[in-house]
Amino acid sequence: MLAVLALFLLNGYRRYKMLKNYKPEDDSKNLLKLTDANFRKSISKGVVLVDFWAPWCAPCRMIAPMLNELADEYQSKARVGKLNVDENKEVAAEYGIRSIPTLILFKDGIAVERITGIKPKNTFTRLFEKHLH
Repeated sequence: MLAVLALFLLNGYRRYKMLKNYKPEDDSKNLLKLTDANFRKSISKGVVLVDFWAPWCAPCRMIAPMLNELADEYQSKARVGKLNVDENKEVAAEYGIRSIPTLILFKDGIAVERITGIKPKNTFTRLFEKHLH
């Protein structure tokens, strides 16, 4: 029982450090920075996964490293972008974002999949593969 508690506390501390150390400016160069102004043009062609997030949202910061990995892995096939809902209220309202993180997969400008909350990386990998073929 004590070993389980120790593992739980260690895992919690690891997550805390990851959240505390996350900085949006350290995001991958392959990650799109989306705004109300560039959103429509950015999603108009191809497959684009958009993360609707905010800096104060702990789950949003938790999935950020995974989104960076996806942006790097799929850079030649698809794109991954982030839209800060606090700074870009127009697009967030248009897509009815009520909870974050919400991730929407767009194909040629049309929303085809929507996921709310934290999911494992393979969920997004399967989505990409489904819509790339």
